[in-house]
Amino acid sequence: MVSRSWSLHGDESGVGRPSFVAEFGLWDDRQAAAAEQVELQLQEVDLVRVVFCDPHGLARSKTVPANVFRSVLRNGMDFSAGPFLFDTGHAVAVDFLADAGVGVGELLGAGDFVLVPDPRTFQVLPRTEPRTAWVLGNEYLRDGTPHPLSARDVLRRVCAEYARHDLSPVIGLEVEWYLTRLTGGPVGNAGNGFGLQGPAPEVEAVNPGYQFNLDSYYDSVADVADPLAAMLMKLGLPLRSFEHESGPGQLETTFNPMLALDAADAMLLLRTQLKQECRRRGYHASFMTLPRLASFDPSGWHLHQSVTSTKTDLNLFAEGDGLQDAISAEGEAYIEGLLSRARELCLLSVPTVNGYRRLAPEFTLAPTSVDWRFEDRSALVRVLSGGSSTHVENRIGEPCANPYLAIASQLHAGLEGLLSGVPSGRSPHPPLPRTLREALDAFRASDSAERLLGAPLHSCLAKLKESEAARFDAWCAAELPEGASGDVTAWEHREYFGAF
Repeated sequence: MVSRSWSLHGDESGVGRPSFVAEFGLWDDRQAAAAEQVELQLQEVDLVRVVFCDPHGLARSKTVPANVFRSVLRNGMDFSAGPFLFDTGHAVAVDFLADAGVGVGELLGAGDFVLVPDPRTFQVLPRTEPRTAWVLGNEYLRDGTPHPLSARDVLRRVCAEYARHDLSPVIGLEVEWYLTRLTGGPVGNAGNGFGLQGPAPEVEAVNPGYQFNLDSYYDSVADVADPLAAMLMKLGLPLRSFEHESGPGQLETTFNPMLALDAADAMLLLRTQLKQECRRRGYHASFMTLPRLASFDPSGWHLHQSVTSTKTDLNLFAEGDGLQDAISAEGEAYIEGLLSRARELCLLSVPTVNGYRRLAPEFTLAPTSVDWRFEDRSALVRVLSGGSSTHVENRIGEPCANPYLAIASQLHAGLEGLLSGVPSGRSPHPPLPRTLREALDAFRASDSAERLLGAPLHSCLAKLKESEAARFDAWCAAELPEGASGDVTAWEHREYFGAF
């Protein structure tokens, strides 16, 4: 088939072939209205980055001139299936020269898919020259059906399921990450290849750390952090706070509550733009959980969540009039869903070898047991009560997790519990996995994970993570003959510190 990004198309008026969007009815009224505004904004833009989120949570893009994007907006753009096939180290994990074994025939030969921009995500980036915009897209097959391996579509389906029950999930982002200063050194290509990662960026710490929320430590990085905060606000993100955490140069960024899909889009935009802007300033931002650097403390991603009734516009978790240590029966049922599925869906919130370093007893504020408590940061689920603002905070996630899959998995589990109507009895639940391999085994055996993702993505993720875990195991066998130590390995630092 002729590439849609190369061929010419007519418009909805009937002159020539209808656009891909019109042919398959891919937009709702809000998207159609947003597209009209985007076309006006293109007069002030030189380039557009067309982006999608791969299974690992990394932004993949193509940059096109604004005049080319006028066609891409409604006709989509061809993208390679490569990001669905490679693991975190760019090793081929899904066979594309034969039957891939995931039930998606279009992967044979690594054939293209069609990425259709979602005009509601169009953002002009706060730079001067060239004037550049960013837009997220949804992945489709040639017949106009959503791509079975699309992470964003998983979250769209979960949100649609909430809507069928007259419910709307609300998400608040709280993410920790590291700011370090680049010190030069090689770019990392030496020894790099398919499944072989070259050296990680060479960096130094920006301050000593371990003075929690110390204003002087924030001020020591304010010449970088303050412009970053201003950039996020210019992007229209509902920034709530920027603060210094425990580790050297460890920062935390939080946002006001958002609708679930908006929150996932914001997380992808946040991570991508922070990394890029820091690089331009001579710094390196990393969302790797625990870098292999002296005295670094693990970073987490705490996902705040509640559910609103679209009929009454009321928070289902609220109980009483501002009562302390109170949550509704519906809220307890939602929590039970989170706890009962925590082990089998853990892979979607903690998807890397390194992420499991944080889930260890020595890190007292990281969740090590599957339970919930009011205002207790050592619990997996912390409940913050207070009338209409009552919500839960799931503390399991690592900052580099795929935002669509992490949010979707928790909303999926919570909705299962909410619809069951069975409040949490605080009975014991299976423990969290301690390694990626253990999480992968639980994920493979999970019917709930397959219902959430669909069989193709469930199988594809298992192959991607098996490849990652197997490469780590092989490295440990060769480099650590006595078995993997408790310290972060050089393999992990090379694998994750630069990319994430």
